[in-house]
Amino acid sequence: MAHALSVDVEDWFQVLNMSQQIDRADWDRFELRCVDATRRLLDLFDRRQARATFFFLGWIAERAPRLVTEVHAAGHEIGSHGYDHQLLPDVGRAGFANELRLTSDLLESICGERPRAFRACTWSITKRSAWAIDELLAAGFTIDSSIYPILHPDYGVRGAPSSPYRLATADGEVLEVPPLCWDVFGRRLPVGGGGYLRLFPLWMLRRGLWQQERRGAPGCVYLHPWEVDPDQPRQPLGGLRGFRHYVNLRKTLPKLDRLLGEFRFTTVSASLAQFGDNWRTKLPTFRASELLG
Repeated sequence: MAHALSVDVEDWFQVLNMSQQIDRADWDRFELRCVDATRRLLDLFDRRQARATFFFLGWIAERAPRLVTEVHAAGHEIGSHGYDHQLLPDVGRAGFANELRLTSDLLESICGERPRAFRACTWSITKRSAWAIDELLAAGFTIDSSIYPILHPDYGVRGAPSSPYRLATADGEVLEVPPLCWDVFGRRLPVGGGGYLRLFPLWMLRRGLWQQERRGAPGCVYLHPWEVDPDQPRQPLGGLRGFRHYVNLRKTLPKLDRLLGEFRFTTVSASLAQFGDNWRTKLPTFRASELLG
C-alpha cells in the first residue's frame, strides 16, 4: 500500500506560534528560506522514489513561482494551503471564498493546473468553520485534508474518523484525508507529522502506518519545509510554543529518510486512487452537518 505524503509550503515566520512575535505586515522583510528547504525535500523524495502533495500558500507562490514549477515538474501534486495562513474562523466565510479563488488562480497561472486538494491553516476546519466545506465545493475542490480527528487546544474534531472518508453536504461531497493517528489503549495519538513527527520516536509512526494498512486505508504523513531548516532564525518564543517549534529540527530529515525507506508514499490523490475505479464507493460517508454541527 502507498501512504499519502504531504508538505505544507510555508516559511518559519508564518506559523501560528510566531504570530505574537512577527507582524504579518513585516513578512516581506524576511528571507524566503522555504525555497531551499523545499528543494531538500524534493531531493530526498526523488532519491526515495516518493511522491507528495505540496500544499502551497498563495503568498509563497506569488514570491517563488519557480518553486511551484519545480515541484510540479518533479511529478508532485500541487494543492492549496490558502493565501496567507490565517485561521478560518478569523478570515471568515467571505474572506475564505476570496482567498480560495485567489490562491487557485495563482497556482493555475504558474503550473497550468487548478488545485483540487486543500489543507487549511493549522487544521482549522472545525465546528466553528463548518461552512468551509460548502466553500470548498463551490471552488471546485474534491479533496480536503484539514480535519484533525483529535481534540487539541488549537484545532481538532473529537470523534472524526481517522481514515479517509466522504464528507457530504447538500451541495456535494469532498474526500477527507485526515493526518495519521495511532489508536492505542483506548486513546488516539497524533503521530504523523509536524511536531509529532519530530518529537515521537519513529516506531510510533510505524505503528500508526501499520494500523492503517490493517484497516485497508492509507495513512497521511505531513511536514513543513521549515522543519528541515535547523539554521532558521531563532525567536524568543519560550515555553511550550518554543519547544513545539524548535524541538529536534536536526532530526527531521534523517528520520523522514528512514521512514521513506520503509514505506511507500505517494500524493494524497494517488493514495486514494490506488484502490481502483470504484474506490470512492469504498469510503464511508458522513454528513458535514452531523460531524461539524
